[in-house]
Amino acid sequence: MEGIYFCETQVYKLMKKFTDFDLIEPLQQSLKKVGYETPTPIQQQAIPLVLEGHDLLGIAQTGTGKTAAFCLPILNYLHLKNIRREPKHPRALILTPTRELAIQIHDNLTKYGFFLPQKFAVIFGGVSQGKQVQSLRHGTDVLVATPGRLLDLINQKHLRLGKVEVFVLDEADRMLDMGFLNDIKKVLALLPRKRHNLFFSATMPTAIKKLATSILVNPKKIEVTPPATTVELIHQMVMYVNKKEKPNLLVHLLKDKSFKRTLVFVGMKHIANRLAEKLEKNNISSKTIHGNKSQAARQKAIQEFAAGRARVLVATDIASRGIDIDGITHVINYDLSNVAESYVHRIGRTARAGSEGAAVSFVTADEKSYLANIERATKQKIEVITDHPYHSVEAENASVVSVGKAKAKIDEAQGRKTKSRRFHRGPKRPAKAPSASRSY
Repeated sequence: MEGIYFCETQVYKLMKKFTDFDLIEPLQQSLKKVGYETPTPIQQQAIPLVLEGHDLLGIAQTGTGKTAAFCLPILNYLHLKNIRREPKHPRALILTPTRELAIQIHDNLTKYGFFLPQKFAVIFGGVSQGKQVQSLRHGTDVLVATPGRLLDLINQKHLRLGKVEVFVLDEADRMLDMGFLNDIKKVLALLPRKRHNLFFSATMPTAIKKLATSILVNPKKIEVTPPATTVELIHQMVMYVNKKEKPNLLVHLLKDKSFKRTLVFVGMKHIANRLAEKLEKNNISSKTIHGNKSQAARQKAIQEFAAGRARVLVATDIASRGIDIDGITHVINYDLSNVAESYVHRIGRTARAGSEGAAVSFVTADEKSYLANIERATKQKIEVITDHPYHSVEAENASVVSVGKAKAKIDEAQGRKTKSRRFHRGPKRPAKAPSASRSY
């Protein structure tokens, strides 16, 4: 039924334009200023529900427009309620896993709230807390935070959560992947029991369902893209290659000028650095982001890439989470992920906002099992490209073993051999001397 969607027992009319939403005039002005006209599917479904005050469980991939889906109705609500700001007491809290994502959400809030008197603050680790503390001291309507710095400033008594009216948990699955579950529980214990809750996750494994149940009250559920599915506009390709030829294959591809803005995913930090050096030697401008980089260096690299001053950004998964850059033409999986959902997140960095994109995955013999797992989870057969100078027949014809065995094999090859059971139990004890009474 075109123009209609169902949410449990209720039927809602899909809004075809942002002007159709019951948003205050200052928000409509800012949307016009930033050029927003047509809402994405998650915005069409989420905004009316949040405006009505429902708790929301949203399942959506990165790049679907969920930031606006929760930010716009929050700003609308806070403006209409018009409560005076208090120092150290945010009225809305958006909890997100990474610094990069926190900064981007804050930037979006600033754009959407351009014609509003509301104030916004962002706090995250890895930088001096001075300016962050100052912004809290002056009072803020919406606070965007990563868990560690949030709890740190609470412990220092620079911040209190007792008057939070709206709580957003964004990228919940990544929160758990990064080990933030205990931090989330500590934050929840500090929030008022009566509040408006919005919960977003790209996937919904058992642990996420359990967490959502503990937070949400009679929620409305919307699912824009099922877990482990990929954007239709992405042309997905596989290139079989021997491990030692991966750097040469990368340079070969990037000599093609159609790779205008390319995001390369690697598994380890030292690989990112080594690749960037090789690319620069071949006159291919590149930047890197990974966990060893400072926050300032990571932000500068992202800005250089977004501005087109670097054609290539080489990144590890955790460091890249939250990158939202328009115009990424290609994603290259230099090291293929052994988790299908991570593959989906990675390639979702291209083909955003209705544009087309391409994703190329390098696959060695050891990684073929990862590919099989991805194809099984996404229910898609990925096209194999053999027309390149580094095609490996050995990798193409390799047998598929279990993902666990394949990962262990790769870890061993990279010098990260799994510790034996004996190692975990401590050093082997010396044998006892034989007793004199014992016969042999």
